[in-house]
Amino acid sequence: MNPKELKKILVGVDDSPDAQLAFRYAMNRAKNDHAGLVIVSVSENDDMNVYQALSKDYVSEKRKQLMQHVAKYQQVAQKFGVEDVSTVVAEGNPGKVIVDEVIKDVQPDLLVIGAQAKSGIEKHFGSQAAYMAKYAPISVLVVR
Repeated sequence: MNPKELKKILVGVDDSPDAQLAFRYAMNRAKNDHAGLVIVSVSENDDMNVYQALSKDYVSEKRKQLMQHVAKYQQVAQKFGVEDVSTVVAEGNPGKVIVDEVIKDVQPDLLVIGAQAKSGIEKHFGSQAAYMAKYAPISVLVVR
C-alpha cells in the first residue's frame, strides 16, 4: 500500500498527553485522506484488585464507562469532519490486544499510538508502544 493512500487508520487512546497528540494526528490524517478512523481503548485488568476483577458488576460498569469515554473521542472526530469514525473497546494488555486482536478485526493501514501510556508500569518504560511497533503487522506511527 502506498503510504500516501490510507483507507483506515487505527488510533489508540488512553488520555495520556502522548495519546492526545496521537489522536489529533490520526484525526487530521483521516480527514485529509478521507480515510476511516477507528478509535481503540483497552481496559487494563492489572488496574483492578482481585475483588473488583471477580465482580461482574464492577467489570461491566468499567467497560460501560470506557465505552462512553471513547464515544466522546468519536464525537470530537465527527465534529472535526472525519466522516467514517468507529470505536473499539477491549480488555487486557493493550499492546498485545491491539496487535493480536484489534488489528486483525479492523484491518487498518496504519496504527497511530502515543509513546507513553497514562498508567500502569508500562508508562515508565514505554513498553506498550515498543511492543506494538515491533510486532504489529502494519505500519506504526509513534507520537510524542
